[in-house]
Amino acid sequence: MRQILADCSASISELKKNPTALLNDSEGSPIAILNHNKPAAYLIPAETYEWMVELIDDYQLGKLVEERLKDKDQAVEVNLDDL
Repeated sequence: MRQILADCSASISELKKNPTALLNDSEGSPIAILNHNKPAAYLIPAETYEWMVELIDDYQLGKLVEERLKDKDQAVEVNLDDL
């Protein structure tokens, strides 16, 4: 059995009937869409998705900064006025 990673769940039939109502009822939380009582997909509001994408981007940028800081001794000093 697969773990359901959401507090709310709905069947595919419920999703087909009124997807907007499901999103409104979830109050921003993810909704597990079930097919034969197994998660087939997760539905999240656009605002939640956008927040998740920003969070992932920030994490990846942080990792890039950490990687580049390891090579700090190879950095070339530049004067901003020269640019």
